[in-house]
Amino acid sequence: MAGLKTLASEELLRIHPGDAAALKIAEGEMVRVRSRRGEITVRANITDVCPPGVVSSTFHYAESPINVLTSPALDPVAKIPETKVCAVCVEKLSP
Repeated sequence: MAGLKTLASEELLRIHPGDAAALKIAEGEMVRVRSRRGEITVRANITDVCPPGVVSSTFHYAESPINVLTSPALDPVAKIPETKVCAVCVEKLSP
């Protein structure tokens, strides 16, 4: 965990610049990320690393438990949890 914190001191939600602009989200602003399973608050990181329509995050920070958003379902063949595939809604928090 210490190594990860040298890269980022907190959880970040990576979001494409076009999506961020459409949602009026600026770099570093706090956003709410919701799924039908839960919600978290996290800081936005605007980057073209993610394609439009896709957001990304690590799941290493207890302060922003991203896994509360994901499904407990298992892939039917490999039996791997579907932690990396989840429909979410992102919204800017009011200042």
